[in-house]
Amino acid sequence: MLLTHSKSPPSCRTLLGCGIFICILSALSGCSSFSSKPNTSKVSQFKQDTSVGTEDISIAAVGLVDIPYRYGGNTPRGGFDCSGLIAYVYNKAAGIKLPRTIQAMSAVGRSVDNQPPAPGDLVFFNTTGEKYSHAGIYVGQGRFVHAPSTGGTVRLEYITSPYWAAKFTEARRIAN
Repeated sequence: MLLTHSKSPPSCRTLLGCGIFICILSALSGCSSFSSKPNTSKVSQFKQDTSVGTEDISIAAVGLVDIPYRYGGNTPRGGFDCSGLIAYVYNKAAGIKLPRTIQAMSAVGRSVDNQPPAPGDLVFFNTTGEKYSHAGIYVGQGRFVHAPSTGGTVRLEYITSPYWAAKFTEARRIAN
């Protein structure tokens, strides 16, 4: 059987359609469960952005994306776990020393409640059955930076994705 190659490249529409399909497939394959329904009322305020002057914190957090995850890690060279990432960023970007555990961090600052979050706010999640078992730094436009799990890297993700929306507990603002 003889195969012939077309001299014309695939159309942009074909490539765009394939790209969209791959993005959707990638997003769906990253979800561990489809049974969790997003709590859209809790994360609806993330569609608005506000400023409280802590953008340096979110910029510093974004700069650490792709650093490897390491349990107990608290430096770019050694890797980060979620609380180590937060403590490092707040200390370096704002000179604020935070406790080392997510549980202790959940008592610092004040709850944002139903107000729009601001870049630099902490966002907390229930990923293990505990109200405060994971956290990240909100960076604006519905996204947050966090160190998710063993074998992964620091990531930038949407808090409104079905997985994270279902696990979201609260946002807290750390006063300077």
